[in-house]
Amino acid sequence: MRTAYSVETVRAAERELMARLPEGALMQRAAAGLAAACADVLGRVYGSRVVLLVGSGDNGGDALYAGARLARRGAGVRAVLLAPGRAHAGGLAALRRAGGSVVEAGAGAGASVVRLVEQADLVVDGIVGIGGKGGLREGAVPLAEAARRGRGAVVAVDLPSGVDADTGEVRGAAVRADVTVTFGAYKPGLLIDPAREYAGVVRFVDIGLELGLGGAGAAQAEALQHADVARLLPVPAAESDKYRRGVVGIAAGSARYPGAAVLAVAGALRGGAGAVRYVGPAGGAVLARHPETLVSERGPAQAGRVQAWVVGPGAGDDAATVAEALAADVPVLIDADGLRLAEVGAVRGRGARGVPTLMTPHAGEAAALLGVEREVVEAGRLAAARELAGRYGAAVLLKGSTTVVAEAGGGGAVRVNPTGTPWLATAGSGDVLSGLGGSLLAAGLSAVDAGSVAAYLHGLAGRFAAEGAPVSAEDVAGRIPKAWRSVVRAPAVRG
Repeated sequence: MRTAYSVETVRAAERELMARLPEGALMQRAAAGLAAACADVLGRVYGSRVVLLVGSGDNGGDALYAGARLARRGAGVRAVLLAPGRAHAGGLAALRRAGGSVVEAGAGAGASVVRLVEQADLVVDGIVGIGGKGGLREGAVPLAEAARRGRGAVVAVDLPSGVDADTGEVRGAAVRADVTVTFGAYKPGLLIDPAREYAGVVRFVDIGLELGLGGAGAAQAEALQHADVARLLPVPAAESDKYRRGVVGIAAGSARYPGAAVLAVAGALRGGAGAVRYVGPAGGAVLARHPETLVSERGPAQAGRVQAWVVGPGAGDDAATVAEALAADVPVLIDADGLRLAEVGAVRGRGARGVPTLMTPHAGEAAALLGVEREVVEAGRLAAARELAGRYGAAVLLKGSTTVVAEAGGGGAVRVNPTGTPWLATAGSGDVLSGLGGSLLAAGLSAVDAGSVAAYLHGLAGRFAAEGAPVSAEDVAGRIPKAWRSVVRAPAVRG
């Protein structure tokens, strides 16, 4: 599992480690890892042109020491100093001893400096460290733009300059990196959009930080990997029957949106529960496509035994069915119209009774629930998911370019889904995800685990279905078994 820590936690761990090491040793570890990553990106170091964008902090020092290592291997290295009087003195000296040169940009970048950046084979972004807030300062913007349109790859030191390490927000101009080399710990901004989009490929360098010991040092975000998902997937035992494996109820669809019911059932049938029970007006359409479904004409309270309910996809204005599902003493996944129809008090009451609830809004639905503009949610996905989870006392799966899952109450580490494809932004895809998540709830997973595993498998299924071309929600549902097998059969990875 990839775990991400706040700036405050990382800084505390760095101070603790530096107190036990010779002066400058930690920066040298970081610089060695950065230089190795830069060499990999270049392929051929000797004769290459490398430009370092150097600010006043330790990131600038890391860049300078890494530049010195590249210069000793025959690269032509030039450092552009954005704060000449505050650049790291030791790093500057090391670069000059290795044969590198320095250009002072000062308050602004002239045309010659801009051309220097554009013509480089590699640009190293050491402008701002992980403590930076807001976008780039005015003088750095032309350099970031030149790096983006230039011929060379851009490697960010620890985090692209201009993005928020703790939240993943981007509040102004920022460097767009092809590769980000992060030290000691992942930062939430490397996992969560919109900042994740600026980071490119993230390469982790272990510098010996001791993290994850609980308390103030607890992770703020985490991303499951194949092995984590494989451990969570429900596996039937020899004595299992369809009822022991769990029955998921689907209360979805309407005369106007029967397809939502069909797609939610499709996702549920592939999600690990032993049986799927459907209630709603689209029973005929569901049976025509999925004859193994148990269809009832009664509402959730009289439909028969289930271990979890999915309510809301395509429900229209059927508030009574939503309320009936929420009154059940089994886990409930609320999606789509159900989010609008669910009363806050009813959802919070479930939490007070210790009955899990998982809400699965997209950004627009989350914005409506929070009373803000959609753009606010998309810019601050971590905060939005946590606020919703706190307000409703329910786990929240916030769908989007980065799907995040917050536990009920909004505390703890937020799960960040690393799989998916933009092709999943298609009608009905969310209905499939809801059915899949509900089935995992019925199979016994917690709300956070069910949401996280469903998003992971759904994202993989989307990739397998798309392969670079448009897909339908039905295509995605059909690839869930392939995604499941790929997770289970993946070789174990050490470290």
